Amino acid sequence: MTPQMTPLAKILIERITDTGPITLADYMAECLLHPKHGYYSTRDPFGADGDFTTSPEISQMFGELLGLCLAQTWLQQGSPTEFVLAELGPGRGTLMADVLRATKGVAGFHAAAQITLVEASAALQKIQRECLSDYDVTWVGTIGEVSDAPLYLLANEFFDALPIHQYIMDADGWRERLVGVTDGELAFGASGVGDVPPLNHRRKDCRDGDLVEVCGAATAIATEIAARIAAFGGVAIIVDYGDWRSLGDTVQALRSHEFDTPLAHPGEADITAHVDFEALAVAAVTHTPVSKMIGQGELLQRLGIDQRTEALAQGLSGTALEAHTTAHRRLTDPTEMGTLFKAIAFYPNGHQPPPGFTP
Repeated sequence: MTPQMTPLAKILIERITDTGPITLADYMAECLLHPKHGYYSTRDPFGADGDFTTSPEISQMFGELLGLCLAQTWLQQGSPTEFVLAELGPGRGTLMADVLRATKGVAGFHAAAQITLVEASAALQKIQRECLSDYDVTWVGTIGEVSDAPLYLLANEFFDALPIHQYIMDADGWRERLVGVTDGELAFGASGVGDVPPLNHRRKDCRDGDLVEVCGAATAIATEIAARIAAFGGVAIIVDYGDWRSLGDTVQALRSHEFDTPLAHPGEADITAHVDFEALAVAAVTHTPVSKMIGQGELLQRLGIDQRTEALAQGLSGTALEAHTTAHRRLTDPTEMGTLFKAIAFYPNGHQPPPGFTP
């Protein structure tokens, strides 16, 4: 074992040596949520001192515009007197804080909202409590624990952190990519050939050797969200990086704002994969309509980020103005987050898509 090996790496190597290779999904779950050594269990990964920066941390405008989008949808759906205002994977609470600040002038919105954060990390829950100390907030561990009521939900960079399985197409079926041990270190390998029914339709657009990613957790959560919206009303807005259909290895690790090898520092690097938006849409559409996928930049521009940027710039100068302008570019420019990040929305039958998603 090398001196740089993390505590979690030693645990995983011992486990694999004793019981055999594990799936990539099992590996990711351990790396992110191991109770003692998991990445999200032990640290605040966001911002300049963390390993990555999300859109809400870049600018308040991101949360403000999405918050007003939710509020407008609430008004269009008859302003229900009780509803769940929820966020999946709320990070430091920054996005929800911006949503609440932007919507405080919408009559009745806050009084009707049951603020609910779906967060599995105790370390992040503590940070969220401090950020949202002025509000009455409920924390739950899963979307299934959310109250039965109209659901107005945001999920920003949540689905990319869910554990995925990877399958490699073979002439006779699929081989699952596994994590094993070679020469005392973690290493990728593959299973024998088998049938994977959820991938039967992909054999038409894949060739031998192509790799396809599947996230069962993502489709299950999307199904649950859509079923709740179908039953009670509301809307779900999902923003993440990815594309319409999975093809190729997109797993990446970030450590100290730099790319890392996924197996190099388990528990000390963030591990994510691109979101398969088609899979989310297919899971949801059996219950609710699903908007067309749209780039983050286009969505924010439709919601008025250019005008909001100009308004906020009026009181800024020097480095503050420069940072504000840079934030707008990072969120919207095609060479930054504007097209890499996509968005879709689930909404009830008989209603229009939320603002920004209308064709």
